[in-house]
Amino acid sequence: MKIDVIKNKKISFSISALIIIIGLVMVMISGLNVGIDFTGGTLIQIDLGKEIPVEEIREIMDKYDKNASVVHAGDGNHEVIIKSTNDYNNQERLEIFKEYKDIYTLEDEALINQQKFGASIGEETRKRALISVAIATIGMLIYITFRFEFDFGLAAITALLHDVLIGLSVYSIFRIPVNSSFIAAMLIIVGYSINDTIVVFDRIRENIKRTRKQPFDEIINTSIKQTITRSINTSATTLITVTLLYILGVEAIKDFALPLIIGVLSGTYSSIFIASPVWYLLKKRKSNVNMYNPNTIEN
Repeated sequence: MKIDVIKNKKISFSISALIIIIGLVMVMISGLNVGIDFTGGTLIQIDLGKEIPVEEIREIMDKYDKNASVVHAGDGNHEVIIKSTNDYNNQERLEIFKEYKDIYTLEDEALINQQKFGASIGEETRKRALISVAIATIGMLIYITFRFEFDFGLAAITALLHDVLIGLSVYSIFRIPVNSSFIAAMLIIVGYSINDTIVVFDRIRENIKRTRKQPFDEIINTSIKQTITRSINTSATTLITVTLLYILGVEAIKDFALPLIIGVLSGTYSSIFIASPVWYLLKKRKSNVNMYNPNTIEN
């Protein structure tokens, strides 16, 4: 199989850049569709007496808020919890309940809970999350620099930044609510992506030691060819599992599975088509050819 990642690097970079630019433009125009974990809003919990499909519940709620979160709860999924970013007053919450009461012939006692709630992710929590990511990024840069070299570290961090921006862009373009599940999934993907990238980089380093005076682009293409089957198989098995969770899971699971799907796809792509070409561009500033010196490269 002919693989020339370096020759086609402009295409790879352009695809990612296009998605990210569209996403950032959407953020500037409309902002992110921030979920209830950030904004707070209204909660209504109703005992319907039987399991009703989420789609049917959502059809009724769409009259009030098309972006409302609807999840099952209770024994046999007989209860439904509706969360909206809209700040409904008591009268409006009762009107929403009346819609369900009339359609499903419910008693007043079926309204288990109805209240306003504040944001579960406050400004302080967001700051701490950003600080944690920054510390983790610096730590990974130090480790990769120590284990490989500084250029490898910069390329790996670039790939991680790419994955996060792709995730945010997709959510922005399709107006998917950004909530706590998205943040948790993105943190998981950062770890998943760096692992895949290091596998490729480790093979590049091994081939550098074996192929003195060979051009770096040939070394990279050979290394990716040697590891691509492993990368695709690992990602495919993960993707199948997460996709099944998204298809068969309840709404709360779907909120977590969707960003994982995006992250696995983006992470696999970046480890092959972003990280290695970025490393090549960094090395190219010094030389196009591998001049391996065992006294300067760590084993």
